[in-house]
Amino acid sequence: MNEANAQRNAAGETRRRSRLFLDARTRIVAATVLLLALSLLTSLILVRQILFADLDRQINNQLEQEGEEFRKLVGGIDPRTGEPFGKDLEAIFEVFFQRNVTDEGEQILALLGGRPYKSRASGQIPVSLAGNDRAIEQWGRLSSTEVGRLETPHGSVHYLAVPVKTDGEVRGTFVVANFPAFERAEINAAVRTAAQVGLVVLVFASGLAWLLAARVLEPLRLLTQTARSISDSDLSQRIPVSGGDDVARMAATFNDMLDRLQTAFGTQRQFIDDAGHELRTPITVIRGHLELLELVKDDPKEREATVALVMDELDRMSRIVNELLLLAKARRPDFLTLEPVDLAELTPELHQKALALGRRDWRLETSGRGTVLADRQRVTQAVMQLAQNAAQHTSEDATITLGSAVSNGEVRFWVRDSGPGIAPAQHTRIFDRFSRTNSATRHSDGAGLGLAIVSAIAEAHGGRAEVDSRTGEGATFTLVIPRRGPSPETSAEWQA
Repeated sequence: MNEANAQRNAAGETRRRSRLFLDARTRIVAATVLLLALSLLTSLILVRQILFADLDRQINNQLEQEGEEFRKLVGGIDPRTGEPFGKDLEAIFEVFFQRNVTDEGEQILALLGGRPYKSRASGQIPVSLAGNDRAIEQWGRLSSTEVGRLETPHGSVHYLAVPVKTDGEVRGTFVVANFPAFERAEINAAVRTAAQVGLVVLVFASGLAWLLAARVLEPLRLLTQTARSISDSDLSQRIPVSGGDDVARMAATFNDMLDRLQTAFGTQRQFIDDAGHELRTPITVIRGHLELLELVKDDPKEREATVALVMDELDRMSRIVNELLLLAKARRPDFLTLEPVDLAELTPELHQKALALGRRDWRLETSGRGTVLADRQRVTQAVMQLAQNAAQHTSEDATITLGSAVSNGEVRFWVRDSGPGIAPAQHTRIFDRFSRTNSATRHSDGAGLGLAIVSAIAEAHGGRAEVDSRTGEGATFTLVIPRRGPSPETSAEWQA
């Protein structure tokens, strides 16, 4: 048992370590630190090499300067006698050594007859070249100026050797050398200090990167929490969006997706609720009559009447389902097929179609002029629904007027009847689903979805449905839509 627990604990520790290395925040910070470390290391190496190269140039320039001064002295005047030096190499070397002071890490050496004659060096040189027999022999055989580098146990040495000739024969050699070890040690010390400072900065930058990564990835953490908290009964969670970077845009896109899902689930739930609400009654009626049909099977008239009632209820169920499906589709992007519609042509067509809805005094009041960007079939469906609603709530001798007009960038289609009217208190809910008036004279065998469909078609166009009525004074229902069609903002808001 203990062994099994130990194995599970080890496996859990391995998973935790794996999550640590797979965590986006850890990967981002690790990549940042690695990049900074490589940049720091590369910078230090480049700076060190550049400083070394610059030091070598300075040393070579100093050697050339010393060599040039010596050449000028060889061809010059002995300040002690006022005469040319001629073949007196000792005098040349003596005067030069008296005039010149060696720089840091520098040594000057005079050779006569291939042997050291005189030497001077600064205090920082590790060893005198006068004791380097191999170098002395090499310089003693020179016949022309040589610039080079000599490797010693104490480091590299830069030198300039100038042979001195008299009567065409080399009698002596002037050597100026520089030991760059001290300057190189100073450069290395400066680079080490820079590396230490860079390491401190790297640690600070790593901590800052850890904090910034947490802030940048906060929307991802919220996205994960939101995704975990979402269920089919609660889609209201949203991620706070701030800024305009990629992460913020991803959070906004996720919120938009949730909006669409919430709308889809809401539409589905509304459809199920509506269907359950409206279909329960006809199903109960059909079931009762089917049970009754068994009792009256020997009476043809009763059986025929029962079948007729069942068919009527089935027809009503079919109408309800079609209307519910229409309302469910109203928020889909493809609900409307927009096209330019001529009002002068459409309005008379609406009047002609209304004549078939019942024996009423149908009148065409006025037709608007111009075109409107709309779905011709949906607009016709909405106006016909208003006309049918008016016919259902009026008697045969009633007058129903249709018309259209354009004003302030909007197109208005209206249906006015002379029925019993609607109380103002009911105006606010008249376009709700399954809403019916309380008037005893305004009655219908419909499901109460007709005006909701009219409102849905109007809102899909970016418009609205209106009612103007008083009890006993008839009612005017108006479909109002923008002349230029729905704006993108309105369409997005309606579909959401």
